[in-house]
Amino acid sequence: MITAGRIVRLAERDRAEVRFFLDGQMCRTLAGDTVLTAMLASGRTLRTSEFGPEPRAGFCLMGACQDCWVWQEEGLRLRACSTVAAEGMRLRTTPPERWP
Repeated sequence: MITAGRIVRLAERDRAEVRFFLDGQMCRTLAGDTVLTAMLASGRTLRTSEFGPEPRAGFCLMGACQDCWVWQEEGLRLRACSTVAAEGMRLRTTPPERWP
């Protein structure tokens, strides 16, 4: 597991590993982690800012601000900060073409 991300895991390293896909790439995290925690711990950013080229890492981290949307490949939108990563889930950081 990569530990050079925006957040670094200091404890609870003995939980089971969970694998999921994000933008077609397999990601690994620990059971109970949110999608946003997995992204930030692995060094990924959530998305780029709509106001400039800066990468975004989420804002409130508690499901209130609407900044951390990700999409399931089927099109359902989820908040990365409050969605627990599940084995085999397939997510993307940009909406699918058919998404409203």
